Amino acid sequence: MIKKTYEWKSLDKKSIFARSWTPSEDGANTILIVHGLGEHSGRYEHWAELFTEKGFNVIAMDLRGHGKSVGKRGHSKSLEKLLDDIDIMFAEAKKLFPESKLILYGQSMGGNLVLNHIIRRNHPVSALIVTSPWLKLTNTPSDLLISLVSFLQKIIPSFRISTGLNIDDMSHDPEVARNCLSDPLNHNKISLRLFYEIYDAGLYAFRNVYKINYPFLLMHGTEDNITSPKASEDYDMNTTKRTHLKLWEGQYHELHNEVIYKDIFKYIIDWLAEYDLGQNVK
Repeated sequence: MIKKTYEWKSLDKKSIFARSWTPSEDGANTILIVHGLGEHSGRYEHWAELFTEKGFNVIAMDLRGHGKSVGKRGHSKSLEKLLDDIDIMFAEAKKLFPESKLILYGQSMGGNLVLNHIIRRNHPVSALIVTSPWLKLTNTPSDLLISLVSFLQKIIPSFRISTGLNIDDMSHDPEVARNCLSDPLNHNKISLRLFYEIYDAGLYAFRNVYKINYPFLLMHGTEDNITSPKASEDYDMNTTKRTHLKLWEGQYHELHNEVIYKDIFKYIIDWLAEYDLGQNVK
């Protein structure tokens, strides 16, 4: 596996850190990973290694306000800025692997961003993979709280609060929690603006689900206490026949970090093969 790092410039001239992992020879297809809230691209290295072993290229960036990219931790001025950064990732992927088919992959908040990018920008992809998306939270905020946040985010948009997430809800593997806590690039902050924009974008994704017309694998653990598996079920009911919902019984939020991650990875590879996205894969 060949690892490289990059410093891209966003449309508003901000520094965006990114990584790529490739087989010894360029892969036939490329996975573009968009990570979740409070984490960074480096947490996907073990996942990228599995994909490269199957002949895929993998690219992941640190969203602004995360990892080694610029910005106040857990904050973005707008959803559109984050979607612009995904546009940059597409452009850079085309430069790096011009003949490659692109597969967009989002986890948690990244799943929300991926869905909204496809709905709002409709950048052509060969397939879409979304795991544990933040469409709705498992513990739904009250209408009163949302109204308050809606008001305050206009006045103090970058004011941050703790996410309040229980680190043990990530995975059944206790090593995952220990690594999260010891990783200086992780954080547990979210600004009022980012919270409201992602919350609202989840509702927007529901209203515009009919605009998703690519092969779409949607996966969720049934015991996810962070993002709602029921919301993923509801979302699947309104998509096209090319959408496939897979619920993983008893699993938590980070499917790629679960004890059964090898089974989950194999499921993804088998699904990609159904759309001839694995035919040149080693």
